[in-house]
Amino acid sequence: MIDYLLKSAGCLLVFYVFYILFLEKENMHVYKRIYLLVTISVSFIIPFITFTSYVEMVEQITPMIFTQGDIEIPVIDEVDSIAYTPIVLWSIYGLGVLLFSIKFIKNITEILLKIKNNIKEEKGSTTAILLEESTVPHTFFNFIFLNRSKYRANQIPYEVLLHEQAHAHQKHSIDVLFIEFVQLLFWFNPIIYLLKRAIKLNHEFLADQAVLQHGANSKTYQETLLAFSSNASQLPLANAINYSSIKKRLTLMKTHTSKKTIWIRSFILIPVLALLLFSFSTTVQQEKATPQQVAEYNTLAKKYNSQPKSSRIIKFKDLNRLEYLYKLMTPSQKKSAETFPECPPPPPPAPPKMPKNANYILDNKKVSYEEASKVSNDKIQSVDVVTKDENGNKLDKSTIFIYTKKEKKKVDESKRPITLINGKSSCDGCVLELTKEKFAAIVLSVEKEKVVSFLIKFPKRPTLKIKNSTTLNKQAKTFLHEAEIGQMVQVFNLKSSESDLSSAPVIFKIVK
Repeated sequence: MIDYLLKSAGCLLVFYVFYILFLEKENMHVYKRIYLLVTISVSFIIPFITFTSYVEMVEQITPMIFTQGDIEIPVIDEVDSIAYTPIVLWSIYGLGVLLFSIKFIKNITEILLKIKNNIKEEKGSTTAILLEESTVPHTFFNFIFLNRSKYRANQIPYEVLLHEQAHAHQKHSIDVLFIEFVQLLFWFNPIIYLLKRAIKLNHEFLADQAVLQHGANSKTYQETLLAFSSNASQLPLANAINYSSIKKRLTLMKTHTSKKTIWIRSFILIPVLALLLFSFSTTVQQEKATPQQVAEYNTLAKKYNSQPKSSRIIKFKDLNRLEYLYKLMTPSQKKSAETFPECPPPPPPAPPKMPKNANYILDNKKVSYEEASKVSNDKIQSVDVVTKDENGNKLDKSTIFIYTKKEKKKVDESKRPITLINGKSSCDGCVLELTKEKFAAIVLSVEKEKVVSFLIKFPKRPTLKIKNSTTLNKQAKTFLHEAEIGQMVQVFNLKSSESDLSSAPVIFKIVK
């Protein structure tokens, strides 16, 4: 935040100095009005502008350091500390905004009350508000505030009325409200007050120009300005004749600025704007893939995209490499590169070799080894191997449960139970990444139903069947502890109490 405030203040200062040196003394008041309003807005936008430059990524190999023994490093608990400085600064800023808001509301209320409680006389597109107290003529939008007795006695010169009507017709009050709102938010910035004064002074230049263009005598009008400039009361949000600006105004009435000068001043502004963009915007360097890395990605992606999607199998090593290279590439590199190959879930695990010294259960019916071995692999749905009893004691003979594929029937997918992981719906066909600690603590469930059983398969381990439980059993946690980082684990064939259908498989990837 402080960085933004300093950058915006720097932009405001440069634009203000440029205005004082090259524009204020020139008779190009409409141009100056646009300049002041636009540059204030641009000063608060430039710090938000970010230029992104891409730098080719060079892969570095981190050397592995081996030690003879584990070194215990003492851990010191970090003591929470309260940073009071930001609290104090924000409190001061908030107080300032509050005070300036109260002042702004008070000024608006005062104007509205004067409009409501005093006599009004419409004159063309403007309305004269006749006040009892002595006041210098001033304008707010289409309302011109005048002293009643002087107005009735025709003691206010015609040129002064033309001057105030010019303020009304040119909508100078919009500029005043704009800079007042900016001042409310950035009340601590002294440059805002200088710009506010410059905006109001330029309004006087514009009104003077309008009076002279209407045919008023220059000398008579200057004498009138001197006579009416005083310290009489006026409303803070209104445009009024000001004695302190008379000298500059009288000088500028005699000044003529050619179109050539205006063009020269505009061209000088271009390098100033470029310098501010270069100095106060933000430049971010982002790594991008080298041509060699893009070529490597295209080779891998093309290799797997050429395979049929239904039978596509991507090695974990290649998948990780593809993801790494794809993230390095810029949007333009991605647009011209090969499409990232889709990754279907891995196929169900192959059934283990059937040992002779085991008990076989085929579709919930006890059979011999010969009968079990006659079942072809393409007809097997899943195989479960139980080597320990419920107490964890090793059985003399393993029991192998074989489930064959049933004749496919038209399945109403809306009735298939949806597996919930820790109460949240799992995604279909994606890979969920979990650490071993979080994996060991997962709770499986289905909507409004009870989990009867589910199967879980670890790489290079037999499929486990867990019954009447929504968490991993002791054997599953043992397999999880022995599993390697990056391996895939599949939870499938989850059955619920209210449906004969099983849920879709859920694939997990073990991460650090």
